[in-house]
Amino acid sequence: MYDYLIVGAGLFGSVCAHELNKKGKKVLVIEKRDHIAGNAYTENNDGIQVHKYGAHIFHTNDKKIWDYVNSFVEFNRFTNSPLANYEGVLYNLPFNMNTFYKLWGVKTPQEAMNIINDQRKELGDKEPDNLEEKAISLVGRDIYEKLIKGYTEKQWGRKATDLPAFIINRLPVRMTYDNNYFSDRYQGIPIGGYTKMVAAMLEGIDVMLNVDFLKDKTKYSQLANKIIYTGPVDEYFKYCFGKLEYRSLQFETEVLQEENYQGNAVINYTEANIPYTRIIEHKHFDPVNCSHTVVTKEFPAEWKKGDEPYYPINDTKNMDLFKKYKLLANEEKGIIFGGRLAEYKYYDMHQVIASALYAVESEGLV
Repeated sequence: MYDYLIVGAGLFGSVCAHELNKKGKKVLVIEKRDHIAGNAYTENNDGIQVHKYGAHIFHTNDKKIWDYVNSFVEFNRFTNSPLANYEGVLYNLPFNMNTFYKLWGVKTPQEAMNIINDQRKELGDKEPDNLEEKAISLVGRDIYEKLIKGYTEKQWGRKATDLPAFIINRLPVRMTYDNNYFSDRYQGIPIGGYTKMVAAMLEGIDVMLNVDFLKDKTKYSQLANKIIYTGPVDEYFKYCFGKLEYRSLQFETEVLQEENYQGNAVINYTEANIPYTRIIEHKHFDPVNCSHTVVTKEFPAEWKKGDEPYYPINDTKNMDLFKKYKLLANEEKGIIFGGRLAEYKYYDMHQVIASALYAVESEGLV
């Protein structure tokens, strides 16, 4: 008999397991996949840590969270400076003075702002109703057409005019020559990969892989006094109100017998007629000296049952549906629903960790 059964060995579940174990609770973690670390899982390919489920870059302004993750593994000083490839021309991301110089030949922030402000005028005083209008209101028509439209429509599988404006609210625009995508004080990637970090969190804790909790919920629920569930909330309730919608990803990964394929960890492909959204070269995340490299193309896809759900589609229809499931979840006794899938919420990694720490703290354990 365990004090806690944790369903899912991703970041939320692993942090909860670690903290509960520290407090003397007997914990069992079960995981549907054949590995720990969830979507942050990294796989060693002859020294290169391959991000199997897409690029994961840790960033936070919270020193407590930064110190917490560094207590498990040392982090490097990786700075995310992606590039955008549009018709064979490379542009710096996030949008900054390097981008504006490449686009328009401008050299000062005022020159760049003059062009952006002039292009914003096409909307007049209209409040943006969709993503296209919101993007133009933020950065003007040129940047939208070349660097946002195609990429975003591929990513979401919908026209930009059909997507809600809030999706692009966090669009970073800088009037400096600064290619650092994140403005957070603390940034980096675990040396040796995220799997190493999560393994340290789960040290001394019982973990069972290849176990599907929902296939025999009654059996596994009897193993513990309380449950922390991190899987899809709609699946837990047997889709009684219908399926929540997600976007998924498909990956094509190659090992290339060359030291350096593209010179950067991430290059986005923003043209609509190129089917993938970006190419990741993994060895640039946690640099190693080796004669080969590993690259991955990411292809967005509409989610269907059996696929991995990545990005919740938080539009009005899906949020109304989630609220119904949330009410059911609140009525469940002895179970905590937490994490990206259980809360139908896009989380950055530092946010997941903070949420898991809060969940354990809310248990009131001494």
